[in-house]
Amino acid sequence: MTPHTHTALSVNVNKVALLRNSRHLNIPSVVRAAQCCLEAGCQGITIHPRPDERHIRATDVGELAALMKQWPQAEFNIEGNPFHNLMELVRAVRPHQATFVPDSVDQFTSDHGWNLPADAERLRPLIDECHALGVRVSLFMDPLPQSMVHARAAGADRVELYTEGYARVHAQAVDSCVAGDAASSPAVLQSLASYAAAAQAALQAGLGVNAGHDLNRDNLSDFLRAVPGVAEVSIGHALVADALELGYAATVQAYLQAIRAAHSGLGASGGGVPGART
Repeated sequence: MTPHTHTALSVNVNKVALLRNSRHLNIPSVVRAAQCCLEAGCQGITIHPRPDERHIRATDVGELAALMKQWPQAEFNIEGNPFHNLMELVRAVRPHQATFVPDSVDQFTSDHGWNLPADAERLRPLIDECHALGVRVSLFMDPLPQSMVHARAAGADRVELYTEGYARVHAQAVDSCVAGDAASSPAVLQSLASYAAAAQAALQAGLGVNAGHDLNRDNLSDFLRAVPGVAEVSIGHALVADALELGYAATVQAYLQAIRAAHSGLGASGGGVPGART
């Protein structure tokens, strides 16, 4: 696969649901947020419903599934722990992709990937079930090259590289470097090398590569320039935070611009619109 040919932007709307759930007025609308992002050009919508419905609710899943039928070119990705509530939602709406995440019921946010091959035996039947439903499976993984062959052996179609470690190092470099020099700091280069190695191992194992968690407008281009073959980035917290200031349309366009910059090898002002999702 040629690096950076296509990277789709999937917008995670969990934080819109979190804000809505703080009152009983049903605003802001999760469906409207997803529609605005799709109209602005994002290539997918991601949700991560949890058993306690702290943000995305079961009713949201059905309503978003109905919306996505109006956008056949876009992808619906449902994340979650397949040993909690995820599989019942996958069976109900059959999204394009199910991303299996090993989070606990009360976990604040996802913070680690699957332990493979140790988790493979219990994951394999659920991966097989998703395939029988016509659903692609991505496994949430730490950037460990040696784990990628085990993800493929378990039946996964893709892996989603957990990018919080990179985002943290990049933010520290921004704080300590002259503006614009973060990508050349030794710590960032070392972090990117580990993700590049994991992505290359995944590609060699026959897996697609996704990425997500704490990616933002500042660090996204640097990541995509360095890491080969990223098919999709799933971005929620930072994107929704930006949208509070810029609006959904301008924010989605800014993230697409960051992807274009990585694809073109130019700065933030360069490049054309990336191609369709893979």
